[in-house]
Amino acid sequence: MVRIIDMECSVPRAEGETSSATGTTGGAGAGQPAAYGMGNYGRIFRSRREGADHRPGIDLDAYVDMLAKLGIVRSVPFGVTNEETAALLRRYPDRFLGLARISVNAFKGMSGVRELERLVRDQGFHALGVSALVDCLPASDRRFYPLYTKAAELGIPVRIYSSMNYANDRPYDLGHPRHLDQIAMDFPELKIIGGLGGWPWVNEMVALVRRHPNLHVDTSAHRAKYLGQAGSGWEMLIQFGNTLIQDKVLVGMSAGLVDQPYETLIQEYLGLPLKDTVKEKWLYGNAARVFGLE
Repeated sequence: MVRIIDMECSVPRAEGETSSATGTTGGAGAGQPAAYGMGNYGRIFRSRREGADHRPGIDLDAYVDMLAKLGIVRSVPFGVTNEETAALLRRYPDRFLGLARISVNAFKGMSGVRELERLVRDQGFHALGVSALVDCLPASDRRFYPLYTKAAELGIPVRIYSSMNYANDRPYDLGHPRHLDQIAMDFPELKIIGGLGGWPWVNEMVALVRRHPNLHVDTSAHRAKYLGQAGSGWEMLIQFGNTLIQDKVLVGMSAGLVDQPYETLIQEYLGLPLKDTVKEKWLYGNAARVFGLE
C-alpha cells in the first residue's frame, strides 16, 4: 500500500461546530460588503466551503481509522486552533503532525517565541506555521525573525503561506515566494516549506526551491489533476519536480477544501506523469525526512 503524509487535512467537527482558527473563517467587517476581506473566500469557494467538512456524520475515531486504511500515516490538521491541535496530538500521537500557528499580531515581542517553545517542548508540536494572509505581513518581515531563530534552534521546520490570497482588503502578493528567498538566505539551516505551491508564481517557487538546499514546497489547496494539466501553470513543477527538485516536493490533499474523497485525490496523484520512485518521495519520503520521522 502507498504511504502518504498529508500536509493539509480538515478533521471532522461536531454538528454545528465551525473552525475557530484565526484567519481561516470570518467575513467582512462592520459596514463592509459581504464579499470583502476574508468574506471574499466565501464568495469564491462557496461550493467548496459548503462541503468542506467532508463525509458528514463520521466521528473522529472513524476518520482516523479511514486515513490509516488509505495509507495516510500522518496528517497536518488545517483550520484548527493550537489548543485543538494539542488535543489531537494527545489523543492520536502517531497520526497527526502539529503545526504551531503563531501570529505576530496576537503574540507581541518574545511572547510568541515562548509560546512556540512551549508548544514544541510540552505539547509535542512538530513545526512552526506562519501566515502572511493572517498577519497581513510578508513572511520576510523582521517581526517573524525571532520565531525563525527559535525554530532553527529547536530543529523544527517552518511552513509558510506562499500563494496569492483572495482577501481583497490586503495586498494580493503578501505570500509571494520571493519573501522565502530572504528568509532562506538569512537562515540557511532552517527547513522551510512553501505552502500552497507558490501559485500563481509557480516558476519562481520552483527556481527558489532549486536555489536553496533547505527550501521545499507543498501542493496544499490544489488538486493533482490540475497539476498535470497542460496550460494550468504547473508545468514547471511537474517537469522539475520529476527531476531536479524531486526531493523537495510535499503533498497536501486538502480533501475538505476541494470537497473530494481521499480515494479520488490519491488516485489523481498516482496518475501524475512522474516516475514511480518520485511519487513515493512526493507522497511520503520527502515529508518524512523534513519532519524527522525517518
